[in-house]
Amino acid sequence: MRVKVLVRNPDDYVRETKRDVHKVPRNYDPSLHPFDVAREYTRALNATKLERVFAKPFIGSLDGHKDSVHCLVKHPKSLSTLLSGSCDGEIKIWDLPKQECTRTITAHTGYTRGVCIQPDCQSLFSVGDDKIIKQWKMEPPAYGQVEEPLMTILGKTIFTGIDHHWKDPVYATCGERVDIWDEHRTEPVRSFTWGLDSITSLKFNPVETNLLASTASDRNIVLYDMRGATPLRKVILEMRSNAIAWNPMETFIFTVANEDFNLYTFDMRKLSSPVNVHMDHVSAVLDVDFSPTGKEIVSGSFDKTIRIFPVNKGRSREVYYTKRMQRVTCVRWSLDNKYILSGSDEMNIRIWKSEAAEKLGVVRSREKAALQYNQKLRDKFSEHPQIRRIARHRHLPKRVFNAAKEIRTIRESKKRKEANKRAHSKPGHVEYKAERVKRVLGENE
Repeated sequence: MRVKVLVRNPDDYVRETKRDVHKVPRNYDPSLHPFDVAREYTRALNATKLERVFAKPFIGSLDGHKDSVHCLVKHPKSLSTLLSGSCDGEIKIWDLPKQECTRTITAHTGYTRGVCIQPDCQSLFSVGDDKIIKQWKMEPPAYGQVEEPLMTILGKTIFTGIDHHWKDPVYATCGERVDIWDEHRTEPVRSFTWGLDSITSLKFNPVETNLLASTASDRNIVLYDMRGATPLRKVILEMRSNAIAWNPMETFIFTVANEDFNLYTFDMRKLSSPVNVHMDHVSAVLDVDFSPTGKEIVSGSFDKTIRIFPVNKGRSREVYYTKRMQRVTCVRWSLDNKYILSGSDEMNIRIWKSEAAEKLGVVRSREKAALQYNQKLRDKFSEHPQIRRIARHRHLPKRVFNAAKEIRTIRESKKRKEANKRAHSKPGHVEYKAERVKRVLGENE
């Protein structure tokens, strides 16, 4: 004979301590909860509103430079260290948690055009308008000692940028040409030229470390292989590109910041058209950097704003600005994926959260679970009109708002004109061109 017994385990309903929440049994049968979706929608709406209420991205600013900040460099091994170079030739090393400068190097006369750090973090290299490459120790000098460079190399032309190889004791500089240098030599090992105009920036590929890419003022983006004697490929855009960044995860992808207010993401294997065009800025884009996850990019622009774009989308998900911030000359995404650093013309370096509403500090397990639940609800109902409107809405400065409106009108006018031409011409006479194909003028090998 089978006997059914009621089992009531005290662990299922008794609290372990007085501070614990009472355990409430719940039946998850959907037929017992007919209003479950309605409740979830209300929670998602409230969670979206609260996210906008708590969106306070600005953390602090680093003051100390006497001129505009021209370049920022992340330390490869230390999250708390940042290097910055300014237009008066100074290099400053910052302690980010304390938000103070720990060391100042008077490196160059004129602009400090670029700074890079060795992979083993023993020394750093800098270039400036004085046509000099200098190598400095990362360790500060002892008390009473004078700050002097380990090595000084006088170049023939002005250097506009520098980047270090990810593994080997090799670095590259750019100016009128791209030079590859060995750390132990005073003459370049190899030089590349393609075109006559100056090269504005260059970056080594983080995985295929012998590859590097550069942007030039004659609107070219050029790929090089250090092992070869000549450049590999070149793509020509409508306007000049100011900066370039490689995706750290998909290292055949790179993004350039362009003068035509847009960012272009290219696949190295097919340069005939960009993979994506990111278009929300209303003035020239001056710098770009990838997040360590490779899923997002941050850009700084002449329109005095910082924007965060998902890699696979054409519109920004976030825009940061302050009343005092002038044109943003350089941006960097911290290696822990939590912070964004920006340098601007009014001599300040600012620290921002990468997620505007993220809570800093210790988060308890219950609070963490609640935040994750709210995030899932926002994702689930993200396409509902009211939630999407609240989540997307951003207050913009009046000048940016008006400029965006004007650019939108111009684009619509061009589309309308093209559609009218197509409607009143022979079929197939007016060819349809995708927006991303229009921007590329040519590709050379």
